[in-house]
Amino acid sequence: MHPLCFLSLVALCTVRPGAMDMGASNSSLPSPSDAGLRPGQGSFLYFAYGSNLLRERILLRNPSATFYSTGRLQDFKLAFGNRRGRENGRWHGGSATILQSPGDEVWGVVWKMNIKNLSSLDKQEGVMSGVYIPIEITVHNEAGEELTCRCYQLNDYVFSLPSPQYKQVICMGAKQNLLPADYQKKLEAIETNNYEGPMPIMQEIEAAMKNVQQTMS
Repeated sequence: MHPLCFLSLVALCTVRPGAMDMGASNSSLPSPSDAGLRPGQGSFLYFAYGSNLLRERILLRNPSATFYSTGRLQDFKLAFGNRRGRENGRWHGGSATILQSPGDEVWGVVWKMNIKNLSSLDKQEGVMSGVYIPIEITVHNEAGEELTCRCYQLNDYVFSLPSPQYKQVICMGAKQNLLPADYQKKLEAIETNNYEGPMPIMQEIEAAMKNVQQTMS
């Protein structure tokens, strides 16, 4: 079995019935743009499973993000790909997504975010251009809480290997947030495309991590 088939993401979660059916006619279901949001609330929970596992990465564009919990997403697996096979110019390879897969699981991080950062998060995920679609999921964390979260799923998915740099950021985020050791090993076993070219986003992340280390020293 391909190593990617073993992977998944953030908290013990299930998708609200119909929430991922974008063609559903039930008017009580949230629209994709409102996924995970509640009227009148100034914050929302975001379920991260890719590069946004790493604190320094998510804070680059979303400064209000604060750690809420880790958890497991049940009956999904972590996969990598591009929309319609078009290469990701930021990471030079496949981007992370989640695919429904009974019996699999994905570990990740739930971030609590101010509603003012919704637009920056959507922009990072390419929502306006149709790269990712916001979805609403119900998460159970290790404390047994049931959490309604906003999450993102790649649109028009076509499989593609991730770059080594992208994999590195995901693995660093998993280690930073103490995801289960066996899950970290599965992340480390992900095959990459061996890209060795320039990557500005990695320079930003490395600079942010250096600043944190200097602040703590």
